[in-house]
Amino acid sequence: MSEDKSFNFGAGPAKLPREVLREVQKEMLSYGGKSMSLMEMSHRSAEYLKINNDAQQAIRDLLNVPNNYRILFLQGGGSGLFAAVAMNLLGITGEADYLVTGTWSSKAAKEAEKYGKVNLIFPKTEKYQDIPHPSTWKLNPNASYVYYCANETVDGVEFQYIPPTNNVPLVADMSSNIMTRALDVSKFGCIFGGAQKNIGPSGTTVVIVRDDLIGSAMKICPTIWNFALQAKDKSVLNTPATFPVYVMEKVFQWIKRNGGVEAMERQAIEKSTLLYNTIEDSNDFYVCPVKPNARSRMNVPFRVGGPNGDDNLEKQFIKEAEQLEMYQLQGHRSVGGIRASLYNAVTLFDVQTLVNFMKDFQNRYSKH
Repeated sequence: MSEDKSFNFGAGPAKLPREVLREVQKEMLSYGGKSMSLMEMSHRSAEYLKINNDAQQAIRDLLNVPNNYRILFLQGGGSGLFAAVAMNLLGITGEADYLVTGTWSSKAAKEAEKYGKVNLIFPKTEKYQDIPHPSTWKLNPNASYVYYCANETVDGVEFQYIPPTNNVPLVADMSSNIMTRALDVSKFGCIFGGAQKNIGPSGTTVVIVRDDLIGSAMKICPTIWNFALQAKDKSVLNTPATFPVYVMEKVFQWIKRNGGVEAMERQAIEKSTLLYNTIEDSNDFYVCPVKPNARSRMNVPFRVGGPNGDDNLEKQFIKEAEQLEMYQLQGHRSVGGIRASLYNAVTLFDVQTLVNFMKDFQNRYSKH
């Protein structure tokens, strides 16, 4: 198959739009006619500063970000932001509520415990397959913020609504679903997301933070993660990840050309519905462990050969899929099974191709 006919279902770093990659390829050796790559240019050059500003403006345009929010590009990925959020916000009252619904929110809560009191709103569990109803939540009105992961990449659990917080600032890790659904940014105190899922290559993290939450960083907060200092210098306080920001800005323009976030959401619904219907119609040959009301549009985990999976069948599934150039379908090492990630750059044709393979595989390996 040609390079355009391979299928990447990886959870991150993930597929980028081919159109964007071709633009990057064209400009790789000479950006702006200067016979040097953007990677070789100063982060304080006019060329990069324009990219930096254009990328921030594109986020404002695509998500309708209000004027009383700052947009930052930080380093350290989502895991770095687990600490940065706590060091910037937890000191407001010394306490925070965490809605733990999967692997990443669990890691975030453990990180935050280093800097203050963390209240776990949900009972601890070994398997994340559902989200408790808000009527059961006992939130702390004195919390600095309420934290949640909007989409759990490992476990395939996604909030289909914005959690109610009774006016306590809401912090959202949207690493794997930012730019995939329309949302009201004004309902959040802070949103962050690593770029390497839907909006670019790994190396930079987008932060959208409300003005009134800036300026409360703990003394131990590193300068490079201090929201106030980074906001003041528009994310060029230190050398940023210039190349990832450059690619990300191109992805934002690609989203704009293709109908904006609203179009991405429509496609996400269509793609995920097609895959979930295939799983549900398989007579339990394929099984998704997540409850229907909490199923992710972005990351679809499933087992092959029954609810607990058949190791040999799953290995054969991966082997045959790769022979057809369908890559990175292996489930996360902590949960096993299969996982198909359906980010913005993954096309409906990609998902139809996967579904056709799944039906053929079932016909050949199911026990009639």
